[in-house]
Amino acid sequence: MAALEAEAAKLLAALDAGTQSIDDVLGRLYGKAASPDVQIPKAAPGSTMAVAPEYALGPSTDPIVQETIDYVGPKNHFPSLDKKYDLVVIGAGVAGLLSVITAKALGKRALLIEKHYMGGDCLNVGCVPSKCLVAAAKALQSCRKAAKLGVMGADNVSIDFPRVMKRMRDIRGGIAPHDGVARYGRDFCAAVIIGEAAFASETEVVITARDGSGRKQTVAFDRCMVATGASAAVPPAPGLLETPHLTNGNFFNLEALPPTLGLIGAGPIGLEMAQSLQRFGCQVTVFEMAPRLLPREDADAASVVGECLEEDGVSIHTGCRVLSVQGGPLAYKAPWSEYKVTARLQDGSEKTFTFSALLNATGRAPNVTGLGLDKANVSYDARSGVHTDDFYRTSNPKIYAAGDVASVYKFTHAADWQARCAVRNAFLDAKCQKSRLLVPWCTYVEPEVAAVGASDMDLEQAGIAFDTYMRHLKDVDRCKCDGIDRGFVKIRTQKGGDKILGASIVAPHAGDLISELTVCMQNGVGLADLAGVMHPYPTAAESIRQCAAQFWFSPHFKTDAKALAITRRGEAVAKRGA
Repeated sequence: MAALEAEAAKLLAALDAGTQSIDDVLGRLYGKAASPDVQIPKAAPGSTMAVAPEYALGPSTDPIVQETIDYVGPKNHFPSLDKKYDLVVIGAGVAGLLSVITAKALGKRALLIEKHYMGGDCLNVGCVPSKCLVAAAKALQSCRKAAKLGVMGADNVSIDFPRVMKRMRDIRGGIAPHDGVARYGRDFCAAVIIGEAAFASETEVVITARDGSGRKQTVAFDRCMVATGASAAVPPAPGLLETPHLTNGNFFNLEALPPTLGLIGAGPIGLEMAQSLQRFGCQVTVFEMAPRLLPREDADAASVVGECLEEDGVSIHTGCRVLSVQGGPLAYKAPWSEYKVTARLQDGSEKTFTFSALLNATGRAPNVTGLGLDKANVSYDARSGVHTDDFYRTSNPKIYAAGDVASVYKFTHAADWQARCAVRNAFLDAKCQKSRLLVPWCTYVEPEVAAVGASDMDLEQAGIAFDTYMRHLKDVDRCKCDGIDRGFVKIRTQKGGDKILGASIVAPHAGDLISELTVCMQNGVGLADLAGVMHPYPTAAESIRQCAAQFWFSPHFKTDAKALAITRRGEAVAKRGA
């Protein structure tokens, strides 16, 4: 123990002297080589934004569902609390969970408050359940395409949708204890409570039980983290808000495959489910107001995804506006309801479509309603969420915010990193800036679409000149062997140089491949160095090196001068040998 204390004293002295930083001791959490010229995008402020209602996990007839709820959201869990905590965290999604884990590592006593389900969207109605469906759809499609590889008879397969959903619920239930009340109360928090939190003042929170008892408790805090996440937004299409429909919040309660489904919104969540259901045998029709699918992604990437979805049989209407929605009631199995969606199509014509189910996937709205943010002197708005500075502080310096409630990057891994940074800043006076956070992301359609850094649109809007290097997968040997004829690696660099500003990948497992380029960007590795890194042959990852190697043959690399220098060196060596 004495040796440990001595080592700690040395580190503390180094921190006080400024010879070491918090990042040196705990590890860096942000991209030190992120381009300061490309600003983090911001959501446009808005006064009101409708959100879908909160749903319970289902079906209630499956014992694993109730078991999951018992782990992550027991309504009667309302223990007596202390009067004050070092950190009070509102919301037990990823940002909330990582907040208390980080606080525990810093020796702080934390209270974790959750009003619905611990684990947040990711565990319950997001990443985990959606990827289970995506995996089943990919397996089904692989069988259907096996004949192209000479594997005959594999296309005679069928889908058991209830079994797919049962597997999803079992996997989710198996993860639930890891994110549950018992584990966090035992390992990371001074206390965990299920209840609805609202600020009573700038330093106090009142918590109301969710079991209908009306019980309340008030606690004070030194610091508070708002990590309430986001909910499915409901766009102002006439009739949609009043019509019970599917969102990601209740989609995974489906017990049977609907014959037809209308999808409003062509972002990541919607397209992942659209492709999966279409492959399962549901006829899916997509309505998107923007002129193309995945409007926030690289245009070339969106084009490839559109081709693949249409090949799967998805009917796509871009550049259209939904004029009215009617139907219901909400059904998770037969007998299905009838939904009528009237839309103005891109050519100006109006048409009414009929579906047995309707999925709204038009985006996410931050959960700011009912928190009493005004009483806490916390600035916010209904569209962009809680307002924070570059260090995750709100307008109340004792209150921080992280995750979907305060960020345009609504990804699990971004919420994770933001929470770690925010808690360090709150208690250690660290300077972990969100403007330096390098966030990769992936949309899990097939092929996957992954990106990091600035897009073409970002750079053009910022007035930054750039070069583009691209490698098509159809020209990569391993992809030829695997029967992959669509997709690419695209890297954007500083004009005339090899500094990477952003990258997009469209490929199977693009989400795995993008990490190499993220490492390069975070550590200032340019194309010239990346091209010199040996990659195993034959692999899909080799496409990244091959894309980078194009810089060697660009005018910016001064190929002629280098070639001449190498020639002269060879002549000199030859003379010495003679």
